[in-house]
Amino acid sequence: MNLIKACIFDLDGVLVDTAHYHFLAWERLAAELGFEFTTHDNEALKGVSRMASLDILLSKGNIIVDANQKDEFAERKNRWYVEYIERMNQNDLLPGVEQFLNECRERGLKLGLGSASKNAKTILTLTQLIDKLDVVVDGTCITSAKPDPEVFLLAAQQLGVEPKQCVVFEDAVAGVEAAKRAGMYCIGVGNPEIIQDADLVVPSLNAMSPTLLESLTIT
Repeated sequence: MNLIKACIFDLDGVLVDTAHYHFLAWERLAAELGFEFTTHDNEALKGVSRMASLDILLSKGNIIVDANQKDEFAERKNRWYVEYIERMNQNDLLPGVEQFLNECRERGLKLGLGSASKNAKTILTLTQLIDKLDVVVDGTCITSAKPDPEVFLLAAQQLGVEPKQCVVFEDAVAGVEAAKRAGMYCIGVGNPEIIQDADLVVPSLNAMSPTLLESLTIT
């Protein structure tokens, strides 16, 4: 059994409620391109990089464009998204986040972010979480998106902790797969039917505590 030394968190859907803002921006882009993009369609974009998400959306609309046009679409979507998130504050934190992070720090656990978001530092600053994390690994630091384990392995490296001593908190299928491929224990946050491959699923970080972490059997 390994002693847990670090927690690595995804951002969207785990620490903050930004998934809705992503959806609004993608929905707006789809509408401009002449097709409907639903919340059901949006499930396939969770935990996926911006360009991969764009590919999924364009496929949904049966739209084929060149690389320059794709870059323009991605920039347009991100511009709208940034406009939405600039209004964020601590009220956008998901239930139990601040308390759990504070308790983990008090127990001496190292804390990191492992997110595909390129706006992570902006969001963490607006919600006053930036100083609670020891490292922030986001979409500006990596070359491969989840389910590739790069983001989590890099976070562990920067934290100075072995992957097998890290617990990842994820809300997306791609993120759970990335955590498992990194050799890390994964706690799913959200719907157990969607993230069924996680080692443990909780409805929110409100259900977590350092005591529960210490009770986990991690081999």
